Amino acid sequence: MRTARAASRRTRAAVGTPVWLFDLDNTLHAASHAIFPAINRLMTDYVARVAQVDRAHADRLRHDYTQRYGATLVGLLRHHAIDPHGFLREVHALGDLAPLVRAERGLSAWLRALPGRKLILTNGPEQYAREVLDALGIGKLFERVIAIEQMQDGRAWRAKPDRAMLRRVLRQAGVQPASAILVEDTRGHLKRYKRLGLRTVWMVGHLPPADDSAGQRMVGSGRPHYVDHRIRSLKSLHTSSGSRRHPCGNPVPGKRN
Repeated sequence: MRTARAASRRTRAAVGTPVWLFDLDNTLHAASHAIFPAINRLMTDYVARVAQVDRAHADRLRHDYTQRYGATLVGLLRHHAIDPHGFLREVHALGDLAPLVRAERGLSAWLRALPGRKLILTNGPEQYAREVLDALGIGKLFERVIAIEQMQDGRAWRAKPDRAMLRRVLRQAGVQPASAILVEDTRGHLKRYKRLGLRTVWMVGHLPPADDSAGQRMVGSGRPHYVDHRIRSLKSLHTSSGSRRHPCGNPVPGKRN
């Protein structure tokens, strides 16, 4: 009986401790500033070569694969014979990332002050993710990087927003969905993962102007049920938002917008 009660207390404590799942691109840094344009050009060139189509057709395929499968890589693997690791290396061959990275001032301090565990959950490759985190000076703040290589299920490649993949990687990381807070710029990912019981934060501060304008119109007509919080700055993770509860339960003392 005592053992059961102790296990129950440990479970309640684990659920009460927040685990932050941070997307990387356009969440922790403004990838649309320079990095995404460069990666998209390389991806379009790759798709054009593999599919033997012109660049306009290749660009449409790239967008279609991302929409249907979560990542261009997964679509290419389903429809073309490619080396996935070679693809990831080729389309992320950007050289020195430091001049390309743009982020909020104070990012490291805000992340360090957040209570709980912090993990990266990205559809990008691990080496690229770690290079971006190092360029931002925040690599040591995350206990784990869950990149697309870690999303594989046997020989099958997965990507966000695959629900079975997320359940599996959370289980491997010792994370209960009820404890997890997903901070992400892609609303489709938030919508799909809200059904697993995660709390959701939509980061819009780094979205391209067209996407941000669409988001502004959407918010004006009502907040979607799967978005718990909408923020423009990661600094807002330290403060409560109106009558809604703070993502991790309570605001960090001493922090204000």
